[in-house]
Amino acid sequence: MGTPTNNSVLKAFTILNAFRESDAWLSCTEISQRANMPIASGHRLLQTLEQVGAVIRGPQGRYKPSVLLCSLSRKVSLETILPQVGQDSVRELANAFNLTVHIGVLENGMVKYAMKAAGPSAHPIQTKVGSQLEAYCSGLGKILLSALSREEFEAFLLEGDLVPLTVHTITNGACLRAEMDRVRSEGFAVDDREAQLEVICVAVPIFDNENRVVAALSASDEVSRMTIGRQAEICIALRECAQRIRCRMFPGIEKVSVLRPPQRGSGPFLAKGTRHSAASRSLQDIPARPRAS
Repeated sequence: MGTPTNNSVLKAFTILNAFRESDAWLSCTEISQRANMPIASGHRLLQTLEQVGAVIRGPQGRYKPSVLLCSLSRKVSLETILPQVGQDSVRELANAFNLTVHIGVLENGMVKYAMKAAGPSAHPIQTKVGSQLEAYCSGLGKILLSALSREEFEAFLLEGDLVPLTVHTITNGACLRAEMDRVRSEGFAVDDREAQLEVICVAVPIFDNENRVVAALSASDEVSRMTIGRQAEICIALRECAQRIRCRMFPGIEKVSVLRPPQRGSGPFLAKGTRHSAASRSLQDIPARPRAS
């Protein structure tokens, strides 16, 4: 027999999830309605949450979350949680397709690798957990940059030049803006030989419980094996894997269906010219992006 669920705890978190904006002051009635519970029950829970410091009561008896929740959130490291909740799904995906799978987060305008798994005979990708890569030339980075506000993205462009890592790297700000629009519209990103000449990478976002992008998930393989059809198949599997990770991080969220990527006559799933024969360079040999002084 399993451990019984504590309904009071569930109801308390339902109350806390009713606050959709950090600066919103809500009445007991508004909170109770959002939480789908009787006002009397909502009032008792709010009193308890106020007593422990999870919410504060302000003018006209209205409530908002307190700084206690912010303090607790600082004790949570996303890059340490992601490998724990995602390791089984990521390894299963890497083995199923025999490729290299990464999870990454954005840190100071760079992609920081939080997890890596490779299939038994996957094409070697010279990355390691904890290392960083420029965001503008990678699938992970494109996903993470596309989630920035317009102001944040423009600030990113001003930080330094877009250094060409290969002949396919996007080095023009206008072209990168157009690429971000495409990623936001289509919900996935492709690095087509932009970081390494011999590698194509497909990436998708990992969302939190409020549909904000908190990380990215990617799969990489050697160019000759990344046909258009295989990229589409991998994109579907990545989305399913990202959704499993999301549900493990936020068990209370409603599961959503994973849609197939749109079929298009142009775009990232089409080959971008003939394959180059030049040998791919080690990521360690790629020059860092010069930062504006």
